[in-house]
Amino acid sequence: MTKSQIQYFIGAILVIVGSICFAGKAVLVKYNYIHYHVDTVSLLALRMLFSAPFYLVILFFQNKNQAEVPKLNRKEWVWMLVIGLVGYYLAAFFDFWGLNYITASVERLILFIYPTLVVILSGIFLKKPIHKIQYFALIITYLGVVFAFIPDLRMGLQKDLITGSFLIFMSSLTYALYLIGSGEMIPKIGALRFTCYAMLISTAMIIVHYYLSIGGGLLSYQPEVYWLSITMAVFTTVIPSFMISEGIKRIGSGNASIIGSIGPIATIIMANIFLDEHISTWQIIGTVIVLGGVLMISWKGKK
Repeated sequence: MTKSQIQYFIGAILVIVGSICFAGKAVLVKYNYIHYHVDTVSLLALRMLFSAPFYLVILFFQNKNQAEVPKLNRKEWVWMLVIGLVGYYLAAFFDFWGLNYITASVERLILFIYPTLVVILSGIFLKKPIHKIQYFALIITYLGVVFAFIPDLRMGLQKDLITGSFLIFMSSLTYALYLIGSGEMIPKIGALRFTCYAMLISTAMIIVHYYLSIGGGLLSYQPEVYWLSITMAVFTTVIPSFMISEGIKRIGSGNASIIGSIGPIATIIMANIFLDEHISTWQIIGTVIVLGGVLMISWKGKK
């Protein structure tokens, strides 16, 4: 095996493991709701608080090891605050909130449509052309989501399904806006520093949200809740973010996006094992269709 083949193999493994770790977040959140009943805002605050020290340390060493640290002017800091608000605060909040109403499997499927939203929003606001194959991919993707909804509709869960799906869709939409808005800042300060800034800004916003809405009691839960939150912070947030970043460096974003499509499949399997979520034929069909549509969008976007 050549050196380049070894590098590609390592990169592919990093993306696979990172995508599976990311996929476990919804399962951990749902597990908490079922067994420990911690509210959405408190659980999100715990996840962010346990994640923040890692990003602080990374930011410190980034600034220490770089001869000239990129500086932001007032306008750029305002833009950074907006990106932090949209990307890691609102997207995470809508996601955690929506998981109160729908299964982890459906949640991951809806979140996975964010590349289609990037294409649509870019076409509307940035006037980027949408090609025929992308229109076709959009139709396929949303048809797949409809297929995945059929089991819940049959069980009479329309109200919860509509509420939860809307919230998860808002999470996917805000994340797509974050990706579009990040295009100007990442070349200026670097992807790693940008992620640290956005994560720390969103952590501050979530803590403010927590104290305005709940006020206290964040340290009064049973020990299992904190272990669950630490696991969520370390193994479904911090570690996979760096694994996928390193994997993209080694194999490219196009290949990484294809390999990363294992995420929704991993969520469905883990949800079945740990949450006893039934995997229906409709869900399998819907997942395959959504993956196909998103891969078409992602592949076209790399051309």
